Amino acid sequence: MKTKNILLVLLIAFNFTSCKVGRFVYYNYADITDHKIFPSRKATKAVSPFLFKTSTSPLIQDSISLTSKGIASKITFEDYLSSNKTVAYIVIQNDSIIYERYLNDYEESSIVNSFSMAKSILSILVGCAIDDGTITSINEPITNYLSNLNDERFSKITIEHLLNMTSGIDFNESYVNPFGDAATFYYGTNLTKAVNNMEIATEPGTQFRYSSGDSQVLGMVLNAALKDKTITTYLEEKIWIPLGMEYDATWSLDRKNDGVEKTFCCLNARARDFAKIGRLYLNKGNWNGTQIVSEKWVENSTKIDSSAGGVEQYQYQWWINKKDNSYEAEGILGQHIYVNPEKNIVIVRLGEKVGKTGAWTQVAQGIAAKL
Repeated sequence: MKTKNILLVLLIAFNFTSCKVGRFVYYNYADITDHKIFPSRKATKAVSPFLFKTSTSPLIQDSISLTSKGIASKITFEDYLSSNKTVAYIVIQNDSIIYERYLNDYEESSIVNSFSMAKSILSILVGCAIDDGTITSINEPITNYLSNLNDERFSKITIEHLLNMTSGIDFNESYVNPFGDAATFYYGTNLTKAVNNMEIATEPGTQFRYSSGDSQVLGMVLNAALKDKTITTYLEEKIWIPLGMEYDATWSLDRKNDGVEKTFCCLNARARDFAKIGRLYLNKGNWNGTQIVSEKWVENSTKIDSSAGGVEQYQYQWWINKKDNSYEAEGILGQHIYVNPEKNIVIVRLGEKVGKTGAWTQVAQGIAAKL
């Protein structure tokens, strides 16, 4: 009898965790270790990795002054990072690492989920596909690649609308609703079906609305354009090996058999390799003499432009900071790749949570301003 009860519990647990809502409740909330719970594809590291130089005289003072309720205090910068749930923090200037810390039981080789930083990397791959002629133009309607969308109005949506999140596609971005679109995309097992069932809420090209749905549809367009090649294979071919990545990466899939990459999130890699994405854009798409993605694509991704329903702070899946002419890839839990061309700086912050600071862009801007 006892054995039967155990089997019953295991059966219930299996059925519970196999569905979207069950997985949401079981795992509770997105975590930087979620590469362990999803199937994935691997992008292989470079045979000859690119290594940043390490500065022999770090330029960052290892302390920070804080003011809380009118009371000033001083703590080490490392304690500040740790108390705000940071697991990796790297500052690179002129190709030299001038500050690098790994905290809370993480180290240089630890894998971290990119979350929405993957959107910016997806954008690079779309730019590469246009350079290759695999995608003809950002002005193409997405129905040139996706023929199973239920609403004929999707033919009005272009690739550029997806890049700038002005598609008008209805998507609930809530991360706490187990029945919402974000949960379906993150924990569900059929992204193709989820995308095909999407609906349009507003006229394309009239309104910006941050949407992981747009990024996933954009990934589906790229996937269709690549035909027999997977997005992860394309990542390896166009970015991971050419940029001399030090470690393999994985991209989480919706399911094990014939799975689709979760292009709105979930590229799993290490801090130094994420930093190389920033270095690529810092050098206008050029990597040590080889043009990985066109300079024009980088320019369009990082310029301030609010035309066609867009907003100044967002272009081609990159966030733009008007204050210091910087830009960044961002993800929930405070992940970011900050790039400051004027100071020739790349900063990567990865964490288990955003922490109490809630403003890692401002932290990076403060560091850059002093260098």
